[in-house]
Amino acid sequence: MKQPRPSLIQFIGKRCTESDEDYGNLNKEKMEDSREPDDNDERRDEIYYDKWWQKFCLRFHQPDSTPSWKPKWWTRFFPFPLFSTYRQSALKICFILFFLLTWGILYAELGEAIGLHGELLGMSLLVIAAYLIGWIWLKVTTLPALIGMLLTGILFQNFGLVTMTDEYRKLNQDLRKLALVIILTRAGLGLDAKVLKKHYAAVLQLGLLPWLVECIAIAVTTHYLLHLPWIWAFLLGSMIASVSPAVVVPCLFRLRDIGYGESKGIPTMVVAAAAIDDSVSVAVFAIILNAMFSSGSVTWNIIKGPLSIIAGVALGSLWGALISFIPESGDTHVVPLRFLLLFLGGLFSLFISSMIEWSGAGPLAIVSSGFVAAYYWKKQGWIVNKNPVSDLFRILWIFFEPILFAFTGAQVTISTLDPVVIKMGAVCLVSCLLIRAVATFLVSFGCGLNYKEKLFISLTWMAKATVQAALGPAALDLVHRSQTTGESNKREVYAETLLAVSVLSVMLSAPLGALLIAVTGPKLLTRDNGDNKVQSEVESMKPVAHNSSQL
Repeated sequence: MKQPRPSLIQFIGKRCTESDEDYGNLNKEKMEDSREPDDNDERRDEIYYDKWWQKFCLRFHQPDSTPSWKPKWWTRFFPFPLFSTYRQSALKICFILFFLLTWGILYAELGEAIGLHGELLGMSLLVIAAYLIGWIWLKVTTLPALIGMLLTGILFQNFGLVTMTDEYRKLNQDLRKLALVIILTRAGLGLDAKVLKKHYAAVLQLGLLPWLVECIAIAVTTHYLLHLPWIWAFLLGSMIASVSPAVVVPCLFRLRDIGYGESKGIPTMVVAAAAIDDSVSVAVFAIILNAMFSSGSVTWNIIKGPLSIIAGVALGSLWGALISFIPESGDTHVVPLRFLLLFLGGLFSLFISSMIEWSGAGPLAIVSSGFVAAYYWKKQGWIVNKNPVSDLFRILWIFFEPILFAFTGAQVTISTLDPVVIKMGAVCLVSCLLIRAVATFLVSFGCGLNYKEKLFISLTWMAKATVQAALGPAALDLVHRSQTTGESNKREVYAETLLAVSVLSVMLSAPLGALLIAVTGPKLLTRDNGDNKVQSEVESMKPVAHNSSQL
């Protein structure tokens, strides 16, 4: 028998009843999800590792942050935390397969150049070993991984595991320039116009004055102790005086994440000052280096210095403004297009400025373009230094960091180093670091900081790494390119001294800066105890893993 069709009123009433039931079920589910977890839930979902060897293994192997699948036999043969989880192990196997496949393709095309005895294979293995040793160094010592990468390059070079002829030395130089573009672009993208406007006096004081004091101190001490000519001494000072964001920023952000210094915005202020410090250092180094190796008149080189600064800032700002609305913000491919325009524009400015002997303009153009682009992108809804383009540059730096530091370390041959240069160089560096610390403490007056916070910044505002690694071999590269006799032999000695002191500065100051930040931060900075997020993040630092049976 055919059922009568319900009327419109009956139909609406039935839907309303079903909606009420669904709403009630939804509220019931929300109440169940929002109830406080009891101790049984925690014991069921988490496993605490209390043995010393388990805690040690957790330095290297972390539990998966989300539920993951694994074969039934995996836990029996590869128990966690003695071994990494299946997801992490599979990712490592993917990287190994990627390397082997890439090597096979290149070997088929390039032949013995990348064979078992080829230079390209040796350079590739150096970069891979630097990444792995740097990762182990970070996990075991908690010091920056770049130190392990630098040591790897030194060991490979001095044990004869890698060799570089002039043909591949040029490739080495180009890769370091790529790394420099990434460093400077990230510095520009990390500058927040709002922070600069709010703390402009403090940022300029911290970014310029300590750099200037240390630059002069390095120049004076190396002139008299290492017997460098004044122009070479100031070239070294302009490079050594730079602070490394690769060391300072991650350490400060770890303190910020658990509430130290956040109330006064110290980490954000220091990040902005570090970006300015790096920009000035690279620009001044390029201007001095260009003047030393330029064939033009001295008067023109002096005039060209300030002009290159103005040209670099102006052209970089125009390029940053251009790529802020080209491509259009709603374009489907806006992220890769913006990344490519910013990255390729940086490469273009660096290589072209070097070709026309306006080397100071290129680095400032890169920083300016990143800053202006980030300023306009923020108006379009992208957060400064936390947007998709910044993330792409962060990923790119993961690949170029071992390349930069491993190749820089591979430039150092211990047997050719003069012990007097190492000893006097260490004296110069330590004394100038102390001078910089005092100068930073004095110039931080008027920045709205108390004495403990001023002392903290002065103790930690000294770590060297990225700029020294990128610029340390630059003078030696130019000397090798214009190798003749007489004066070039003296220049080679001076350039090798610059490289040795730059590597020594990284070895001494990078671990010292990281340790001082970690040790003095909780003692000298004020902690925001009212933030519940802080307490939860402190609890999350316990060695704990999810039960694999629940995943």
